[in-house]
Amino acid sequence: MNRFRRWCRLFGVPRLLACVIALGLVLWIEATMVNQKHPELDIAILDWLGQVIPPQPGALLVLVYKLSGTRFTAVLVAAALVFLYTKRAWNELRWLAVGTAGILLIVDRWLKPMFDRSRPPDRLVEVIGRSFPSGHASGAVVFYFLMCMILSSLYPRLRRPLYVGASLWVALVWLSTLYCRVHWPTDMVGGACVGFIWFSICAVSLQFCAPRQTGPSLGRTP
Repeated sequence: MNRFRRWCRLFGVPRLLACVIALGLVLWIEATMVNQKHPELDIAILDWLGQVIPPQPGALLVLVYKLSGTRFTAVLVAAALVFLYTKRAWNELRWLAVGTAGILLIVDRWLKPMFDRSRPPDRLVEVIGRSFPSGHASGAVVFYFLMCMILSSLYPRLRRPLYVGASLWVALVWLSTLYCRVHWPTDMVGGACVGFIWFSICAVSLQFCAPRQTGPSLGRTP
């Protein structure tokens, strides 16, 4: 019980409130948008993006979406785990594995089958599976920002460029997903919220367990 209380204190009230708001937003989207066959706001945003983005940048966005897919991300995760293994950063390795595997199970095995939302029509890239919440959005938040947290603890001087670079890349991945019409915009919002909640849990747990490990210690969670 004392350990749980310490974990809760480390999690903090502001982060808890942010997670509650994120959860509420997911539930609101599910209640108001997921069951609509023709969500007007989602359709309007996708159509607008298709009109304002020229063909050449659009082709680049299609490439970004393909590169950020499951196989490419799996290679990045594997490389990150090997890197942490060579550094003997056992705590970081464990929570990166829990974070990336956990968000995959939460989104693909639990939430998507439960909500059962169809993907948008006229997709530029053929994909299978359900649509809400977006695994691209949630997975990007968890993996890239956990890696930023871990790498900035090992290389503190790189903290700012790591987070700026990760934020720009995640934003580009989200934009490419919308341009390819693979997800509805509200799928992306829902996925980002789910990813933020799971990232928060994993980030705080990583920090909580760090003093018990022989690997590098971490600074404060972002």
